Amino acid sequence: MSESLATVSYIGATILFILCLGGLSNAETSRRGNLYGVIGMTIAVLATVFGPHVTAAGIPWIVGAIVVGASVGLYLARAVQMTQMPELVAFMHSMVGLAAMLVGFANYIDPGAAAHASGAEKAIHEMEIYIGILIGAVTFSGSVIAFGKLSGKIGGKPLLLPGRHFLNLAGLLVVIYFGREFLNAPSVNVGMTSLIVMTVIALLFGIHMVMAIGGADMPVVVSMLNSYSGWAAAATGFMLSNDLLIVVGALVGSSGAILSYIMCRAMNRNFFSVIAGGFGTGGGAPAAAAGASSEPAGEVVPVGAVETAEMLREAKNVIIVPGYGMAVAQAQHTVFEITKFLREKGVNVRFGIHPVAGRMPGHMNVLLAEAKVPYDIVFEMDELNEDFPSTDVAMVIGANDIVNPAAQDDPTSPIAGMPVLEVWKAKTSIVMKRSMASGYAGVDNPLFYKENNRMLFGDAKKMLDEVLTALRA
Repeated sequence: MSESLATVSYIGATILFILCLGGLSNAETSRRGNLYGVIGMTIAVLATVFGPHVTAAGIPWIVGAIVVGASVGLYLARAVQMTQMPELVAFMHSMVGLAAMLVGFANYIDPGAAAHASGAEKAIHEMEIYIGILIGAVTFSGSVIAFGKLSGKIGGKPLLLPGRHFLNLAGLLVVIYFGREFLNAPSVNVGMTSLIVMTVIALLFGIHMVMAIGGADMPVVVSMLNSYSGWAAAATGFMLSNDLLIVVGALVGSSGAILSYIMCRAMNRNFFSVIAGGFGTGGGAPAAAAGASSEPAGEVVPVGAVETAEMLREAKNVIIVPGYGMAVAQAQHTVFEITKFLREKGVNVRFGIHPVAGRMPGHMNVLLAEAKVPYDIVFEMDELNEDFPSTDVAMVIGANDIVNPAAQDDPTSPIAGMPVLEVWKAKTSIVMKRSMASGYAGVDNPLFYKENNRMLFGDAKKMLDEVLTALRA
């Protein structure tokens, strides 16, 4: 393939990637957006493999690597449950970071690249390598820790080391110092020492950064690491002088940064405060009522599946608020069956989605789409909050922090000011939980004690199956 044809192919792939991002911004066009992305990536890979920069001798190695990678990807796509998507995304981000690191080291020791660079060109190229490995290392180790937290292998409680900000600052200064040594290195061996020291510090920084972020901020971490992986890819593009990789990496990096900002706004959190140390615990402590007193400000009123079914049957307007508990119980399909039954009986059923529901952006939307819930009855928080006062039943399935009235009523709460779904304003709210444990943020929820609230205890899938059976009886 000639240079001009490869360039045209890259331009076409870039356009398809932009269309992919545009399609993914809306649930109804997401499938088409994914298709654009697949086609664009196929064109990009073919243009690279058969382009002028790959020799015939290298093609079998590349094809072999593609077969191995594609096989792993197909296995993960089939084996990973929808509830495991957040940790899978974190794993993918770690692979991008690892790739950036390996490409950087390989590019530095490549005798062909060194022979064709001198003076300012050599300095710029080495700066690209240094920064690329730095971003890649932070992305890799940070994503590994995020994977551990999201999969439950590492606790969600933030690890806040004494003087952690000074540790980070000291690490930054050391990285800058060795960057200067790297650029002035008289030989590859000396430069490699600086690269290795910087890589170790960057890996430790990635671990420290994500360990200091609490469970409640993990959705922001996922989008943040998505941004990091994009910038790592862009840095790799600079190292390899690959324009498409630069553009695609910048697209992913910038969109991930924008998403992180949106997520922080949805949680009323400052992005830098998230990085400095988030709030949240991995396990939930028993929830108490709002206020300083340890005594409940009301009684918890439990309800059974039959009573829940009766309230749903008599309702005219129902809003369902899904959370991570629904994902863990894999109850989305039963939720759809209940929704379908109620709508056939003339009940107006809608879903309210909080931007940080679940463990990653869009987690609940994906689960509901998998269960065939119609897109036109799934609404964002801002679109539904004004409708709760006219809602007969607000049903909360495995959510906690995103329906916590303390965000509005208690200025001392860690989630004070965080926009939440105002389910307590409905005529009746029903909260489905296994126990009275607090949510992922470890924050007590006074919703449980509201006079108009009912608690449906038990596994979400089991209890919803009983509700569905009672509805059909």
